[in-house]
Amino acid sequence: VQLQASGGGLVQAGGSLRLSCTASGQRFSDYAVGWFRQAPGEDREFVAGISGNGRAVNYDESVEARCTITRDNAKNTAYLQLNNLKPWDTAVYYCAAYKMGYGQIDVTYDEEQYDFWGQGTLVTVSS
Repeated sequence: VQLQASGGGLVQAGGSLRLSCTASGQRFSDYAVGWFRQAPGEDREFVAGISGNGRAVNYDESVEARCTITRDNAKNTAYLQLNNLKPWDTAVYYCAAYKMGYGQIDVTYDEEQYDFWGQGTLVTVSS
């Protein structure tokens, strides 16, 4: 599956952005989608994930109160809504996907489990 992330940009602290991750190539609903971010000089970290059917979500506790992950399988797109952005949210945001196993319900935060990655979209939050 090929992934294309978009929606990043420059926003003032306190503002909001919605990132999109559009997939092609395979049946999108078979894949869990995760959002990760990498700030300058830092390791990449998990932000949020959503199962193929959208029923299970997983958030890093540092952003859980300020973001929402959703998906629209009819549009082959997953979204990450970021609210009340802080300067330390500045990072390149990546979407990633892995094929869920039969009977698998939860979505993992472990980036090693994600087989497919988009190119990233830059979010810059000014103070």
